Amino acid sequence: MKKLLLRGLAAALLLIGATSARAQQLEAAPLDPEVVTGVLDNGLTYYIRHNENPKGQADFYIAQKVGSVLEEENQRGLAHFLEHMCFNGTANYPGNALRTWLESKGVKFGANLNAYTGLDETVYNISNVPVSTTGVQDSCLLILRDWSCGVTLDPKEIDSERGVIHEEWRQAMGGSMRIIENKLPVIMGDSRYGHRLPLGTMEVVDNFAPKTIVDYYHTWYRPDQQAIIVTGDIDPAYIEGKIKEMFGNIPMPANAPERRYFDVEDNPGTIYAVGSDKEMQMPVVLMWFKSNDVRLPLQYRNTTAYFPVSYIGNMAVSMLNSRLSELANKPETEFGSANVSIGDFFVAKNPGALSIEIVAKDTDIVPAFTQAYREIMRAVKGGFTVGEYERARAEFLSGLEKMYNERNDRKTGSYSKELVQLFVNNTPMTGIETEKALYEQFAQMLTVDQINEFIKAVVTEDNRAVLALLPEAEGFHIPSEDDFAAAVEAVDAEELEPYKDVMREDPLIPALPKAGKIVKTQKLNEWDATEYTLSNGVKVIVKPTDFKANEIVMQAIAKGNAGASLGNYDAASVKYAPIAMSTNSLYDYSNSDIAKYLQGKQAAVGLAWDDYFRMFEGSTTVKDLPVMMELLYATFTGFGIRDEEFTATRDAMAGMLANQESNPQYIFKKKISEALLAAPSQQALTSADIKAADRETIVNIARGMMTNAADYTFVFTGNIDLATFVPLMEQYIATLPADAANATTTVAPNADFEMRRGIGVDTYTTKMETPQTWAFIAMTGKVPYTVENKLLASISAQILSKRLLNKVREELGATYSIGASGDLDRLAGKNATIQIGFPMKPEMKDQVLYEIITMIHDMADNVSDDELRPVIEYMSKNAKESLKENSEWAGAMAAQTLNGVNVFLTKEQVLPTITTQMVKDYMRRLINQGNYRVVLLDPEK
Repeated sequence: MKKLLLRGLAAALLLIGATSARAQQLEAAPLDPEVVTGVLDNGLTYYIRHNENPKGQADFYIAQKVGSVLEEENQRGLAHFLEHMCFNGTANYPGNALRTWLESKGVKFGANLNAYTGLDETVYNISNVPVSTTGVQDSCLLILRDWSCGVTLDPKEIDSERGVIHEEWRQAMGGSMRIIENKLPVIMGDSRYGHRLPLGTMEVVDNFAPKTIVDYYHTWYRPDQQAIIVTGDIDPAYIEGKIKEMFGNIPMPANAPERRYFDVEDNPGTIYAVGSDKEMQMPVVLMWFKSNDVRLPLQYRNTTAYFPVSYIGNMAVSMLNSRLSELANKPETEFGSANVSIGDFFVAKNPGALSIEIVAKDTDIVPAFTQAYREIMRAVKGGFTVGEYERARAEFLSGLEKMYNERNDRKTGSYSKELVQLFVNNTPMTGIETEKALYEQFAQMLTVDQINEFIKAVVTEDNRAVLALLPEAEGFHIPSEDDFAAAVEAVDAEELEPYKDVMREDPLIPALPKAGKIVKTQKLNEWDATEYTLSNGVKVIVKPTDFKANEIVMQAIAKGNAGASLGNYDAASVKYAPIAMSTNSLYDYSNSDIAKYLQGKQAAVGLAWDDYFRMFEGSTTVKDLPVMMELLYATFTGFGIRDEEFTATRDAMAGMLANQESNPQYIFKKKISEALLAAPSQQALTSADIKAADRETIVNIARGMMTNAADYTFVFTGNIDLATFVPLMEQYIATLPADAANATTTVAPNADFEMRRGIGVDTYTTKMETPQTWAFIAMTGKVPYTVENKLLASISAQILSKRLLNKVREELGATYSIGASGDLDRLAGKNATIQIGFPMKPEMKDQVLYEIITMIHDMADNVSDDELRPVIEYMSKNAKESLKENSEWAGAMAAQTLNGVNVFLTKEQVLPTITTQMVKDYMRRLINQGNYRVVLLDPEK
């Protein structure tokens, strides 16, 4: 793998017209011409790109090629600890001033203000910032500067944060993480990557001296490892000048150590590692084929060679996943799911790897592993077919065309993330115009024979690794490393029959009826839309927009569902129905046939439901609108579930869920349902439910929701050409089975589908490997559905979330993550909810629960303008942004048909009128109804 002229690289060079002599001087990939970039004298890199979606907002990032792999033994965990400290005081923003100032501008901690630490990079972001003034831009750049060299690292703040990080470790330390921590050194060999997971060790986190983290900070947070990234509705020339002014004088440390990327050594044959844990939720095997043929080494990625290598790998992965998906739909298949991807070798930057993740559906993982590995080897030995390649190429080019057609509608955030990857992973950012041209060139040049050569070059006998993560559960067989090795050896020795590609050529819909017609047209001035009444009585609302050049979305909604009709079916089938329906057939097309049919087409339609309504959602491109309409009609009129596909999915899900049923998180969710909900169909799904579910019943449930299309109002938004759309509407919607005279227009609330009334605490216990108490708190009530109350439901929960974070996380150090969510349903009887769910230190349970109920009751009397203003700013920003989203318009128009209240078009005007008194009154209204339920899961002693 360490040869300079790698097989994949050499092949790529031939494709782009290079010679072996030029291999060490590869042509750099062109940078998007809209990006302004440079490197300051101190080594700091910057990237700036103007973009006006969303209008008036910008992102500010600092990306650093610094992560936990650079820690010394006494620093393990400090890269991640330092990330936390960047929010706890800097030179220009002491204490919480940084968060407080940003929240005053509508930038919410967690949602728009965040960071992450990896083994090789640490990235901080301030996103979706309203930047109407240069002063706001300057202040955001000042925050980035402080992060780069001005974090205060106050010892008191360090000691305060130890508890928070310990709780983050407690929350993360589930079964899979314990196995990975134990087996990573085996998989990674002698590499440092085997001993430097970002959370580190709690021995270090709890006990390090402040100077240790200060040393790490000053050693590695330095200009030559940093990039400033600013994207959005800004003046690039102004931002570039400010970056030079503010960051140019940051000194480069003297005698700075070299920033190394650590190697992972070659290994002969296959490394095997088998780990098990009582809380591992499902049996999983990961297999890697390490190779620089599969992904270029870091130093070569930002070159024109990247594109042919990327294209070849994409094709191989697409075809392998199609085969595995088709196999998963057969009842005799041993695995529940298997998925191939290309990327890093586990946690290391180099080498790249082709990897497969396999989940078993039975109590023995080896047969599942064997079957999935056999399909990889079938491709290696027998190759891919021309038909497979044509479909994979069509799917790839279709997605590429979609991105190209949407190039003027891209969100700023996508540019920010792409520039981060350019800096930390050397991934090209050429702009979609260049990218499309390059990929189309290679798609025309490359044949299936070359893809077949690629897979042979990647899947070799050496440089392989297998990691099994298995549950320690009754009846589950834990195989040995020798068992896996024997399975690999047996498959390698097999004479495998080549894959037989079968592609349907008959139409999806056997025959279409004569098209219907429009019988009434009405202008909806409120929405600037048109409502069509069709000859079968169905109503369709259409709003053409120019928000995105290549997007059309659909939402159809109807009253009536679980609270009424689904009560007639057995609970097991009702609970399992959403999963079973994910592998539905249409007419004579099986689910596998449909997947092949849709390759190269950008269209999707899905049915979903809630307690009191049903809905269809769909999305497509302008070109593939006929396909989405075809899928809609076929779902209404030809929905089914093949027995063999139902059996395959059922067995897979039952097996996977059975292994989760002893997991504390699953038990907690199950206990919440048992404690708070009366309806059998509202309880948590169990493996017994899955085994008891009936295919015909589920098909009847689905068809029952579609017997009368007149129940639904269909809404379409996007780049809609009415001359094209109307004939499609008349053919595919006006011909649906419908009876307007008997359409469902009302739905009665059902108490069995709502949370228990009253005040109470339900406490349960279970065994835990890492003891923690899980808590769920719900306050519910009946509140009139108005625009103000809908907004107050969210506002009150956001204010409460901030209080919870400040008290329970920051002050008490009792949890890592806590927050409240609030909502107001349109149709439910008891429709108002505030919910809080979180894990915490068991020994602090009573204190935390007391603090929470005290905070909630205090909000009925005390809410300040300082608490309210940031929430209004944040929601106002989002409300303005949502006015440019087709899905938001479609959802809002559809939802209004349920109760007639228009929240979407009025919230921007109503938000500034919300007062602290209104928040207090809303909270008091809920409190006075006396519905406060607590569910706890404690560790068994």
